[in-house]
Amino acid sequence: MNSVKLMGTAILSLALATGPVLAQVTALGAGEGEVDIVAWPGYVERGESDAAYDWVTAFEKDSGCAVKIKTANTSDEMVSLMNEGGFDLVTASGDASLRLVAGKRVQPINTDLIPSWGKLDPRLKDGSWFTVAGVHYGVPYQWGPNVLMYNTDVFKTPPTSWNVVFEKMDLPDGKSNEGRVQAYDGPIHIADAALYLMTHKPELKITSPYELNEDQYKAALDLLRVQRTLVGRYWHDAMIQVDDFKNEGVVASGSWPFQVGMLVADKQPVASTIPSEGATGWADTTMLATDAAHPNCAYKWMEHTLNSNLQSDLSVWFGSNPVVAEACTDKSGMQTKEGCTANGMDDFAKIHFWTTPTANCAQGDGACVPYYRWVSDYIGVIGGR
Repeated sequence: MNSVKLMGTAILSLALATGPVLAQVTALGAGEGEVDIVAWPGYVERGESDAAYDWVTAFEKDSGCAVKIKTANTSDEMVSLMNEGGFDLVTASGDASLRLVAGKRVQPINTDLIPSWGKLDPRLKDGSWFTVAGVHYGVPYQWGPNVLMYNTDVFKTPPTSWNVVFEKMDLPDGKSNEGRVQAYDGPIHIADAALYLMTHKPELKITSPYELNEDQYKAALDLLRVQRTLVGRYWHDAMIQVDDFKNEGVVASGSWPFQVGMLVADKQPVASTIPSEGATGWADTTMLATDAAHPNCAYKWMEHTLNSNLQSDLSVWFGSNPVVAEACTDKSGMQTKEGCTANGMDDFAKIHFWTTPTANCAQGDGACVPYYRWVSDYIGVIGGR
């Protein structure tokens, strides 16, 4: 636990370290024959789920690098896998990326070796979730909001607030929400509660859902304890959540556009919205392991991920937004300008992107509750404490 407590300090220390932090890879050579990737479900498709979605087969043929995938359902699982080693790349969200940097599990990227770097959406190129002291620790991959998914038979009009999953109430069908809503099974969900309180308890003066002082943090935990009495299941497996909405009577939950798309394609009565309070969200980064065994293939893959066709098709498949903005309009793949708008491309300013909480924050040195507390306390909330 002591090493976890030091993460916030370690992240700050990285930014203050003397001497330049340089990329380990200065030139590319021949591919090593494979690349091993830890990825979110649905992020690296080779046509097995749907033949129309395949951005692996052509890469393998052109590069000579066989793509091997290990899926992970939570950021904590990704961090654990990267700590174990044996992987070259990970598609890390913002609540994992700085932990990986602080733990020295990933290395700086040599952007000169990625020809398509200049095509990146300027809003993402220097994101604080993967850039430390001007050094880039990865390549942006996709981004999107954590949406409120709901059953359209229950909600004839979209719910306008996250209160349907945080507060006990009767839903529009006249039945209680008890046992019919879900919440994310990850400590970062504390930020969703904090975001809700930013609107509904302004006296707390929360300015960021990831930077909480003791009073603000306590209020978020209290709200989550109320939610605990309503939640039928805490979800972390996207496919299990899909089944719960189809077969287990779940009618509202925070979710990803991926699950929404799966259920809509299956003709289920499901839609999603970003309520009035806004939403948390994720901006995922492909990060290179410090001890990557296949760095040449890894760099080839990172360049491949910025291909407009891949970015376009992936954003349709996952319901996310491309990090290469032209993929919305250049007709290189299935995505369209309207599709990107539906996925939240124009809502960037409304999204509070996942960021690893640290003790050192804008409220003052040591003023905020660090992530190790989020981990232990959220376990307690789920356990009824």
